[in-house]
Amino acid sequence: MFGTEKIYVSLHLEGKHLEVGEMVSARGAIWFRYNPGYLRDGLNLSPMKLPFTGEPQAAEKEPFEGLYGLFNDSLPDGWGRLLLDRTLASRGMDISKITPLDRLAIVGDTGMGALVYRPEMFPERTSGPLASLDTIAAEMTQVLQGTESDVIETLFALGGSSGGARPKIFVGYHPGTQHLIHGIADLPEGYEDWIIKFQSSLDMGDIARIEYAYYRMALMAGIEMSECRLFEGKSGLKYFGTKRFDRIAGKRIHVHTASGLMHDNFRMSSMDYGHLMDCAFRLENHVKAYEKIFRLAAFNVFAHNRDDHSKNFSFVMDSQGRWRFAPAYDLTFSNSGYGFHSTMVAGNSQNPGSKDLMKLAAHFGLPNAAAIIEEVKDAVSQWPAIAAGVGLGKATTKTIQKALNGLGD
Repeated sequence: MFGTEKIYVSLHLEGKHLEVGEMVSARGAIWFRYNPGYLRDGLNLSPMKLPFTGEPQAAEKEPFEGLYGLFNDSLPDGWGRLLLDRTLASRGMDISKITPLDRLAIVGDTGMGALVYRPEMFPERTSGPLASLDTIAAEMTQVLQGTESDVIETLFALGGSSGGARPKIFVGYHPGTQHLIHGIADLPEGYEDWIIKFQSSLDMGDIARIEYAYYRMALMAGIEMSECRLFEGKSGLKYFGTKRFDRIAGKRIHVHTASGLMHDNFRMSSMDYGHLMDCAFRLENHVKAYEKIFRLAAFNVFAHNRDDHSKNFSFVMDSQGRWRFAPAYDLTFSNSGYGFHSTMVAGNSQNPGSKDLMKLAAHFGLPNAAAIIEEVKDAVSQWPAIAAGVGLGKATTKTIQKALNGLGD
């Protein structure tokens, strides 16, 4: 079953289908070559690390097991990878033999963004009405605890291509009827592509309300985000949901993470917000790109979002080849390894504050940095009211408030 030797890559971007190229496994490496026709008429999908030429080329073994970051972005990690490995094991397969090309073949056309891979290893799909969110949450808990789940295949179909540590599912949501469906590539009229998240074993209680409160706080701070809302199970439990920015009116959008663009190992990252600002300017070719990254950096600093690793920043590209910084996502009260920020601020990852932010701004000549910092701090200072507005309990609100108050200037 395993041992895929060749993968064809295509781009399904805003309704257009283009044959991008192919990957082959040979001589101990994974080689990629753009199709000549794509080079004539196509778009540079990964301008930082993948040369836009017709020559066969192979990435370094690290950090993505021999894949270019463009293709590694299509692979699930965290929860999605756990589901995949459990699903394969339940089918009696030896997951130690699976290769990166095998994983891309399993992703097929279900990955984030606009890239599609063939031949697909498991083209079968389950679709239809969604089981209750409470039932899904209970089954996810079993999986996280390492116990057997009778619906592992269903959970894999719901979120097996997802990234991030939090359990999640991809759904079609109808805002008018509140109805949820899954597994349907071309959604019926009135449905939108959404992601619904569930609590992991490491999350604070009521993580859904916390993340929803952070969404509201980020909007107040002037940060662009996709629409978010709370979904409610029959038990009354809340689940955080966000509208997908890689799917617009049923059409796919090309997405590339900062990790994939710059070949940064997000688990052992050495990235600074300065690297991200430089990347944004190179892609957008406008100084406004600096401001967007700087504002998000300030928010993560003052709102205690320390899991700000390079996979939690992305860029999107349209069918005309125009890049822009993607809407922010995964903004919530969080810690990372050793309690430091995953992305440094002017070289500082341990409790950075206004001085570090201003040092970063000075390097890029950002004239309104002080005003941006004050706008963000003003939004974060309204945490108690925001938390109360989403029904977050007083104990959790105070715990977070204490941490926010302890952040330095």
